[in-house]
Amino acid sequence: MENLQSRLPDPAQFFPELGTIATAITKATHNGAIPRTTIGLVQLRAGQIVGSTYHTVRQTGLLRGAGETEERITAVASWRDAPYFTDAERVALELVEAVLTANPSGDRVPDELYARAAALYDEKELWTLTLAISQICFFVPVALVARPIPGRPLGKNYSK
Repeated sequence: MENLQSRLPDPAQFFPELGTIATAITKATHNGAIPRTTIGLVQLRAGQIVGSTYHTVRQTGLLRGAGETEERITAVASWRDAPYFTDAERVALELVEAVLTANPSGDRVPDELYARAAALYDEKELWTLTLAISQICFFVPVALVARPIPGRPLGKNYSK
């Protein structure tokens, strides 16, 4: 890990407004409408789906720091048959999978899935969950193209 380097330098030197964007979407996502744990689980699952070590390490660390159990963190990868999640968390995990996985037979988020989500979340909560998914999607290309160094604190995860 000592010789590990990012491919690109910190983008903030080229685009200082990224900090403002990141702060705004974080504030919107952490508005209290849904638990931060749910947001973390969803964002961990997104990192797993896209194969981003940076995001899986980051989200796992954030979940641990928030007191999440190892069983629940580990079980995100196999959430469908894991006994550790609430119905609301299951729908949230299913939504992130639907958004990030092609569905050759129709909508990525079919009406049936939306109806189950709407039965568990009000409109603000659904928007918050949608923003939590979009937040991680905003940073997925950064992680996959620039390949910041996993596990390093923000601002120190670029080596160039």
